[in-house]
Amino acid sequence: MSDQHHKENEEVDLGSLFIIIGKGFSKLFSFIGSIFKTIFTFLIEVLLFFKENIIKLGIASLIGVGVGLLLEKNSGDRYEGNLYVKPNFGSTRELYNSVKFYNDLVKQKKSTDLSTIFKITPEEAQSLKSFKINPVINENDILTSFDELIQVIDTSTVKSYSYEKFKNAFTKFDYKVHEISVVSNKNNFFTKLSRPIISSIINNSYFKNLKKINKQNLLRTDSLLRKNLQKADSLHYLYKKVLLEEAKKTSSGTNIDLGQRTNNSNKELKLFDTDIKINESLIEINDDLSEKSEVINIISDFQPIGHEIKEIEKNKAFQFGLAGLALMIAGLLLLKLNSYLESYRSNKSS
Repeated sequence: MSDQHHKENEEVDLGSLFIIIGKGFSKLFSFIGSIFKTIFTFLIEVLLFFKENIIKLGIASLIGVGVGLLLEKNSGDRYEGNLYVKPNFGSTRELYNSVKFYNDLVKQKKSTDLSTIFKITPEEAQSLKSFKINPVINENDILTSFDELIQVIDTSTVKSYSYEKFKNAFTKFDYKVHEISVVSNKNNFFTKLSRPIISSIINNSYFKNLKKINKQNLLRTDSLLRKNLQKADSLHYLYKKVLLEEAKKTSSGTNIDLGQRTNNSNKELKLFDTDIKINESLIEINDDLSEKSEVINIISDFQPIGHEIKEIEKNKAFQFGLAGLALMIAGLLLLKLNSYLESYRSNKSS
């Protein structure tokens, strides 16, 4: 009787469990269904919004395109030149400030100042339309910078400082290579601009002093490493001579201390390892001397002839058309929001 009662209880418990599981799956599927329903409703609302306002949006886009075409026509043919540079000694921010200064002169139509700075004709200065600078985005720059960081900080700090955190803190000034773009109505004087742009930074006394000190330190380290390499070579020659002498004694039948011989061999292997490390350090020093011989290295100079701007994303008609569309959408959404708020206030007051 007791066994039968126990069996009935087990059946009841299993039945309750299946009911709970069934309700759980039902809620899960209902939740997933509500997500898809919300997405579908949102898409329908978006489509209805465009359907109801297609004429207004079309007119706004056409007006933007018209304004862009007018400006494009008045501005004439436009040409672009690109300069790729690699700043050293933390000079990137100063370079950005200089380029921004040149662009401000263009906006203010200070053609006389531009002509003086770049040593170009007044006509060439007047043809300048913009100066821009942007980093060349390279994920490897972030990885190498993070690797350099973890090599100089202690282990406990590394554990609390993740790569993602470092990546989020990485700014445009931290990338190694940067692109300077110049737009002009003339296409044959871009090569005159690179030297003045760079000179504004390399003639800065602070960066000149950093460059000088860095070079002195590298040369001093190079000299010290070469002296250490000579000493290691001398010791290597000495150990080799000792081993040869021991080999002669062995051939003549003289007893040799095997422990001492093994110790000498180990010392020679350590010397080989030291030689390799010193040579690796010398290679690094030479690389630093090469890469940091200038405050700013020119990776790729302006081409003698700039290329004509024909890309659609740089076309003013395209840009103003998108701007007109975006402004109209924003305006209509604000009107819709205002209507909803008025309706909500009326319902609340009633």
